[in-house]
Amino acid sequence: MQRSPRRLILVLGDQLAEDHPAVASMDRTRDLVLMIESRGEAVHVWSHKARIAIFLAAMRHRRDAWLAAGVPLRYLALEDAAAEGDTLVGRLQAELRELQPRALVLLEPGEWRLERAIREVAEAAGVDLEQLPDPHFMCSRDDFVRWASRSKAGSLRMEFFYREQRRQHEVLMEADGTPAGGQWNFDADNRAAFPKTGPGEIPPPARFEPDATTREVLALVEREFAEHPGSLASFGWAVTRADALVALERFVETRLASFGRYQDAMWSDTPWGWHSLLSSSLNLHLLDPREVIAAAERAWREGRAPLEGVEGFVRQILGWREFIRGVYWLEMPRLAEANHYGHRRALPAWYWTGKTRMACLADAIGQTLAHGYAHHIQRLMVTGLFALLAEVEPKQVADWYLAVYVDAIEWVELPNVAGMTLFADGGRFTSKPYIASGAYIDRQSNHCRHCPYSPKLRSGNDACPFTVLYWRFVDRHEKALLGNPRTVFMAKNLARLSSEQRQAIRSESERVLAQIESL
Repeated sequence: MQRSPRRLILVLGDQLAEDHPAVASMDRTRDLVLMIESRGEAVHVWSHKARIAIFLAAMRHRRDAWLAAGVPLRYLALEDAAAEGDTLVGRLQAELRELQPRALVLLEPGEWRLERAIREVAEAAGVDLEQLPDPHFMCSRDDFVRWASRSKAGSLRMEFFYREQRRQHEVLMEADGTPAGGQWNFDADNRAAFPKTGPGEIPPPARFEPDATTREVLALVEREFAEHPGSLASFGWAVTRADALVALERFVETRLASFGRYQDAMWSDTPWGWHSLLSSSLNLHLLDPREVIAAAERAWREGRAPLEGVEGFVRQILGWREFIRGVYWLEMPRLAEANHYGHRRALPAWYWTGKTRMACLADAIGQTLAHGYAHHIQRLMVTGLFALLAEVEPKQVADWYLAVYVDAIEWVELPNVAGMTLFADGGRFTSKPYIASGAYIDRQSNHCRHCPYSPKLRSGNDACPFTVLYWRFVDRHEKALLGNPRTVFMAKNLARLSSEQRQAIRSESERVLAQIESL
């Protein structure tokens, strides 16, 4: 082992691109790559077994590929560390003491917490820190700050950012500089529910039989994290670039054509729908967003997928994904503590078990525990919506989302949860709280057909808790809703109720909240 490298290149578990810029430009005679597995990162939140496994398996495959290519690499496996005090930063600190490099090099981390801790460790060790911009992202952190500085005071809107990114990267644009199809946004065409008879046959997404390396990881996780939530029985996530490319090709060829229309649809025991399942591969940097966008655009230009669906897919990646990352770094650390409504209730225990009689929540949480996955409408308008209406403390909700999904990294998870789902930042980058009654879930799914609660009722033992708590929210925040053009209709509907009916809403909602663990 090289004792004193010139540059020690720290590669984090979500920076696994085969062309990692610091690795690609390293001097193999004088530099050394360092990769660290850490128990601390698995228990920072009570992580789903599949979330732990996907990181470890992807890291070990990247390790093996680089070693085979002759890259000088030191790999600290989880099995080789003492259980006590096993943190990424602690293990890094020990390596800096032993190796005494001139400089520590890394790409921008995906967590504010980790970036700050690594900086402090390097400073304490007297080692120069070279933090490089991450070229994986299409909008740099500095460029986003510049864009945000031009936005209206106190207001950031993804739509305007997205249009600028489309122009800059020439995505879905015509030669004359206009958007393909003559409009920027086809969102109105991408909200359909499945037919009443069900979704019909949906081509399955690519899933991958674990190889020997992945099986070794799965056994390790079952042994070392036996008490953690979730199951590994169905683990089939892409953990190599080759797998990720197959997943991309399968989605574009067999699922993209219907993705847009049904991206907001839900159906019992249909965990994947028409969704791409590419977010984990993107967030691990096994796929580059440019190649994903290019593949989708090519499918439209070749007549294999409709423009409205392709635009919706591109908007998720070039628009929302890049925007959310910029917001995270712009708003941290205050975003982590944001609590606009002052909600303090505890997260119901059944978020960790799925044992609730509410059919939509049982389905969404059940598949989350089984696969480490739920699509965006399940996260926003089922698990997230209930947490908002039930007045759960935002940090508890954010920690749950970070723990249970295989694609969860704080830069993408926290703004989505605290900002969009819970409106905890008071609307810094969203124009309204995303609230709805049980009627929305009834419209977008079949869940209400076999649920003991009725979405049409707002009182009584058979009333849907979503509906009861929706009316509570509108009643409590009537003034703010009246002042927002996008929510004024909610407050006006409340105004039609008598004082007796409004008092009944308050009483009924208190009853529901008091019984929340048994719903």
